[in-house]
Amino acid sequence: MALLDHLKELKNRLFKSALAVIAGTVVGFIVYQPLLAALIKPIKDLNNTGGRLAALNFDGVASSFDLMIQVSIFLGVIIASPVWIYQLWAFIVPGLHKKERRLALSFVAAAVPLFVAGVLLAWFVLPNAVRVLTEFTPEGGSNFISADIYLAFVIRLLLAFGIAFLIPVVLVGLNLAGIIKGEQLIKSWRITIFLVCLFAAMAAPGADAMSMFYLAVPMLLLFFAAIGLCLLNDKRRARRQVKLAEETEATADIGTSASDLDKL
Repeated sequence: MALLDHLKELKNRLFKSALAVIAGTVVGFIVYQPLLAALIKPIKDLNNTGGRLAALNFDGVASSFDLMIQVSIFLGVIIASPVWIYQLWAFIVPGLHKKERRLALSFVAAAVPLFVAGVLLAWFVLPNAVRVLTEFTPEGGSNFISADIYLAFVIRLLLAFGIAFLIPVVLVGLNLAGIIKGEQLIKSWRITIFLVCLFAAMAAPGADAMSMFYLAVPMLLLFFAAIGLCLLNDKRRARRQVKLAEETEATADIGTSASDLDKL
């Protein structure tokens, strides 16, 4: 398609994604109170376990309303993930064959639970991350945490893990589109391991090194599973190209023979 057509398609897909997020945000408003209680539970647990005194602080008159808006939108993004993930995928790989498109749809079906699994994993890590980070408070100090800062920290953590779990699916989609090859990915396995471990160390600080590996291992498994699928797809594509070349050559031979007979 021309550039203008691509931009129109992008606008349409963004519009559909925005509608889905708005619908999910409405649901977020409905379940805001229990969700907020779950979000601030790690802070309350600090006081219950004898840790540093901690409390969530609202800096302004409208801060509590702003927090409700942000939490509801965040939940709307998670609820609308099947829609915007599909729209993203459909925009990236519009030129697949019918068989490959069915395969791509199956990967979209896998992308949604992977995104949710990443968010849930970050949710599991959140209490430990809050506890460890607040342990750096000096003796005699207290933690009056701004609600905006705390919410930004939680959202970054949850979305970072959710998106990280989506990256392997995106790699497979780019491979199906012929943009990258499995050999290119397998050659960069060293830097992949380093980046995944670095991300796990920064996004989920724990009391020991084991907490980093608990997060890095599933991410590495997903990356190498994606690389394996890319390699299999490359072999399938190569066999199809060889078969097509043989059929083309055979057709050309038949056409030449028929021409020779006409000359005779």
